[in-house]
Amino acid sequence: MKALIIAEDFAGMRAQGAGLAEKAGFDWDFRAVRIHSPWNHMPARFWPSPLRRIDHIDCPDDTDVLISIGGTGGIIGAALSRKHNIPVVQIQNPRASLSRFDIVVANTHDGISGSNVLVSRNALHPVTPEKLTLARSEWNSRLKLDQRPLLSVLTGGANGRFSFDPADAERIATLLLEFMQRHDHQVVLTPSRRTGVEALDVLHRKLIPAGVRILTGAGAENPYMGMLACADMIAVTTDSVSMISEAAATTAPVLILPLPGRSARIGRFIDTLEKAGRIRPFSSDAEPWSVQPLDDTPSAAREMRQRLKL
Repeated sequence: MKALIIAEDFAGMRAQGAGLAEKAGFDWDFRAVRIHSPWNHMPARFWPSPLRRIDHIDCPDDTDVLISIGGTGGIIGAALSRKHNIPVVQIQNPRASLSRFDIVVANTHDGISGSNVLVSRNALHPVTPEKLTLARSEWNSRLKLDQRPLLSVLTGGANGRFSFDPADAERIATLLLEFMQRHDHQVVLTPSRRTGVEALDVLHRKLIPAGVRILTGAGAENPYMGMLACADMIAVTTDSVSMISEAAATTAPVLILPLPGRSARIGRFIDTLEKAGRIRPFSSDAEPWSVQPLDDTPSAAREMRQRLKL
């Protein structure tokens, strides 16, 4: 079976589409939605003839299902579905009529419901136990330099709802240093593409002298999956639903590093995972607690296949 993933070209959206497709057992290709000016200044749900407002997206003949993501991706996915008579599965609240889609996979914190809506507590993602086992075999000796427990730190960045400027980086660094004073842990940090240069400079200046390793890399040298797989505890900044969801799919307790700002949607997400016992706020005296991996992606993928009879 073949899925075509339709979304704006953001890593988080690509990961959500890939996660749903892979856990449903589909092969997949990705098509980025590239918007023509001036339509990028207007929400896609108001576009007339939406396929004419973007670069052409080809739809191969062997496509069995479209997976659209986000508001813009949803409008384009629905239009392609009508044009090619292919079922479309929407990830996230499309902010448009749900009847345009065969299935909508929404998060609990999206706050939508309907006969065609499947609800997931976490953002969909491609992390699996098999991938974590492989990453652990490849990265354990590189990340764990001695017998001390490993704290993996994942930082996001400013996103319109939360800030992550140099002053915020100072506060994050202080929290991590206080944790290290109380706990004999190895600490490894990796920034996302959204972590600003100035904030990252502060993290380097404050943390590296204290023994924290800050790792980056691409492809096989990207430490991210290894840090998820090898961690005894994971700390994630509060701005990233995707990274928190992926961390929650591991066997490690997850701590949430605070950033200034507010998002009702992310707040509901954090509350859902806290009530499930899967995450806790970061504190310098935090101790490990017993957890089980939390990932609703496989069940959403199974239900999607059943409903579409694929």
